[in-house]
Order: sequence, then C-alpha cells, then structure tokens
Amino acid sequence: MGEVKSPDRMQAKAVPVSPAPLYATRQKVYPKAVKGIVRRAKWLILILCLALYYAVPLLRWDRGPEMPDQAVLVDMTNGRLFFFFVEIWPQEVYYLTGLLVLAAIGLFAATSLFGRVWCGFACPQTVWTDLFMWVERRVQGDRNARMKLDLQPWTGEWLRKKALTHAIWLGIAMATGGAWIMYFNDALEMTPRFFTGQASLEVYFFFGLFTATTYLLAGWAREQVCTYMCPWPRFQAAMLDENSLVVTYRAWRGEPRGKPKGEGHGDCVDCMGCVHVCPTGIDIRDGQQMECIGCGLCIDACDDVMGRLGRQKGLIAFETLTNLAAAEAAAKPLPPGPARLACGMQARTHLRIVRPRTLLYAGVLGLVVAVMAGSWALRQTTSLAVLRDRAPNFVRLSDGGVRNGYALKLGDKTRGVESYALVLEAPAGLQMVVQDAAQDATGRPVLTTRPDGITQWRALVTAPPGLRLPENVPVTFTLLDAKGRAEVSTASVFMGPKPPESKP
Repeated sequence: MGEVKSPDRMQAKAVPVSPAPLYATRQKVYPKAVKGIVRRAKWLILILCLALYYAVPLLRWDRGPEMPDQAVLVDMTNGRLFFFFVEIWPQEVYYLTGLLVLAAIGLFAATSLFGRVWCGFACPQTVWTDLFMWVERRVQGDRNARMKLDLQPWTGEWLRKKALTHAIWLGIAMATGGAWIMYFNDALEMTPRFFTGQASLEVYFFFGLFTATTYLLAGWAREQVCTYMCPWPRFQAAMLDENSLVVTYRAWRGEPRGKPKGEGHGDCVDCMGCVHVCPTGIDIRDGQQMECIGCGLCIDACDDVMGRLGRQKGLIAFETLTNLAAAEAAAKPLPPGPARLACGMQARTHLRIVRPRTLLYAGVLGLVVAVMAGSWALRQTTSLAVLRDRAPNFVRLSDGGVRNGYALKLGDKTRGVESYALVLEAPAGLQMVVQDAAQDATGRPVLTTRPDGITQWRALVTAPPGLRLPENVPVTFTLLDAKGRAEVSTASVFMGPKPPESKP
C-alpha cells in the first residue's frame, strides 16, 4: 500500500482568482410612463424651462440707437453682457461671480430643505432627458413595447421607429444648439446668416458642439450622467440632514411585503411599479442611494397601486429621516394593519424649516445679496485707466527736463456725452499736457467721453530742468465734473533718473 499523506503534508494548489472587473456593462433602463401629481409638476417645470431657454433670445429691449436690442445678450465683440436694463462690462465680472455664488448658496439651501429637488425637476440633464424619453414613448411605445422592440431583429418596423426617434432627437438637439448661439449673437440677425452659410466658423462650431452633447447626453447617456459624470450626488450629503425632505419608502408601513389579500403583510405588494418608473433604474425600497435624483415618480406609481387596492396613499413619499425614524419606533410593536398605520403617522412632526443649517444659508445668502446690492448702488458710471509708458520709462529732453507719457482710457457706461476737467495731483513743478484736448477757462484739459464706450487720450507730464525729485514720485489723475466735484481718481507714478548720491 502506498503512503498516505496527511493533510499537513499536502501542498494546496493555488487557485487563480480573477480580478474584479473595472468596467461594468450598462444595463439599459426602460422607464415606464406614469401619471400623478408629481408627474404633472415635472411637466409644468419642464415646459417652463424649455420655453424660457428657447424664447429668451427672441425678447427685445430698446437701448437706443446703435445698441443691441436683444434683452439677454453676451456681446463678445464689444465685451459686454446685457440683461434687460442691466449692462455689465468686462471689468465688472465680479457681478457674475456674485450671481454664481448666489446660485450656489440657493442650491445648497434648497437641497437642505427639499433634498435633490434641483436634480429631479430643473436640472438641464433631467429636463432634456425627460423630453427625449417622451419622444421615445410616443414613437416606440411604453416600457414593455420598447423592451420587445429592442429584442426584435432589424425589421422594417424596427428601422422605421428607431430612425424616426433619432431624427426627432436630432431635431431637438439642433434646436438646442441653435438657441445657445443666439445668446451670444443677435437672434434676429444671426438666424438668416446661419441658414445662408454667412455665419462665422465659431458659430457653426458651437452649434455642432451643443447639438452633439445634447443628443448624446439626453439620448444615450441619460442616467449615466447622473450616476458617473455629475459631481453633485457625491457631495450633496453635506447639504442634507435628518430634517431634509427626501423621497423615501416607509418601510415601517410596507414591510413585510406580500400579496394584497395575504394576512400579516404590510402595504407593499412587491409590484415593482416604483422600480419600473425610475429613470435611473433603482429600487427606492433599498433606502437612500446616490443614484436617486429625487424626481418622485415612484411616489405617483405607488400611489396609483395603493389607490386601486383601496389603501391609503403615501407608502412612498417626500419624508424626513427624523419622521421616518419616529414612525418606525412608534409602529414597531404593532402588527401590520390600520392601527400600525395610524400610530406611525401620528408620530410624525411638521417640517422644520427654521434650523441652524437653514439659518446659516439664509444669513450667507442675505449677506451676499446685500454686498451685491450695495456694490451696484455705488457703481460708478465713469472709469479712468492710466497706463504709463514703460519703453522707455522716461525721456530726457534737450533742455534737461524729464518727461513721462501716459495713455488715458476714459470709459463711460451711460448713453450721454459727458465732459470732465482733468487735474494732476503731483509735487509742485510738474506740468501736464493732454494731446488734442480742449481747455477750460482755467487752462485745465477737458476730456469728452464717448457714450457707452471708451475714449483714449495721450497725456505728457514734464519735470522742468533743475527740479530735484525722487526716482519714483506718486501722482494722481482726477476727473472733475461741471460742478468741480471729483468723479473718479486713478493713481500712478512719475519716474525720473536716479538722483546722484551725496558725497560724505
């Protein structure tokens, strides 16, 4: 008989372990159509958002002769942003920064109160994806019909429905790209130029770019944008707390799941209706998930089933985690039934809107609004930029004097022509001359503005021979209005040769 090896002496063979895949194949989501109060609210918001996006470039606003009359326009040629009566110049970009800060804080505040209401109702990805899915349902049918169509071979019906769907998608995407370029060009002037091939290459490039991104993101990527591309789901938890309204499943009422006529079961009949209508394909009964955009369509689907079964609606609802925990603790000792439902609902409290988090957001929001309003109220309509010549820093004149040259840029944000006297605040002896400028009765140069534009002037400041000055001398250019009041001042320096060192 051969020797029997003990397990200790047996050498185990290494079993190769396959590494976890780094790429997961997409499981296509087929959302089902649903009706209800949440769906109606989403339709209203969708129509409003799309109407604003496509119609705003067509709105007119009279700003006078030789000025664009489009109400909302980003004028890249003249470096101006027009928003009805508001006009923002390039050097006032901080107003745009303030608006972005306001939008961010407003989004944080809305999220702390109502969860991912932005993602579920007003996000452009949600709005255009909703529109694309509506087109898909109209052409290819609802969920089951689309699933069967994708399993069919490429028949004439398959090609017709797919081609029509993508043609409509492409048309919507082209309208989206076309509307976008109208925010940067006058819509009434650009439209005929665009269709006759007379627009610039940049216009056609951005039209193609936004057409392609709309078609790909809303038609193909869809829920993958929310799950993998958008950063908002990854840090939204910092904005939420236990008193934020979120879409949630009331497990204390629905569990254990079972047949509608079964005994000892909760209200959830495991119909999968909430899963079938979800645009991201998740099961809300699994709790809070990053993929959930808070659209609330699962609420409508569940309410429809509860209504047909004769049960109270609200098994899935907008609820706070505080109320969810309180209801679960109160209803836990009771068996499924009307008594447990009543006990759990009575344990809930009203939504707490005023709490430290929301007060903080409200305070920051109010502070930013106050700063922007104050800045706008104190906004100067006249600006003066002074650029000193640097090549060379100064010029030595034939009589021994020293001269500096300055480029003056006088900006006027009003529609009228204004005249200002220019005064140089500098050490005694320095003399200023502005080329091609008229003079007032006292001999001061008078600078005239160009309405809603910038005028340039050339100023020469001279130190006479024998005037001893430091190498750098601070000087200030000031504009005086007709009443002699200082309108705007800009500081600069007068440069000369380095003074000789005194001998010890």
